[in-house]
Amino acid sequence: MKNKINFYRKQKGITQEQLAENLSVTRQTINAIENDKYNPTLELAMKLGKFLGVPVEELFILDK
Repeated sequence: MKNKINFYRKQKGITQEQLAENLSVTRQTINAIENDKYNPTLELAMKLGKFLGVPVEELFILDK
């Protein structure tokens, strides 16, 4: 699964560390998600969408 978290995070002008802190996860978790090495739980995906102000469907793209 691909994602656009990096794009939307940078649009908001926040670092991986700041995003991680706001979502109560580690920076390594955010890094792994952004680099398509880890698929977040549904709960974390929804928190990401809410925090970034973007619907989950726009943040994540299913591979074909």
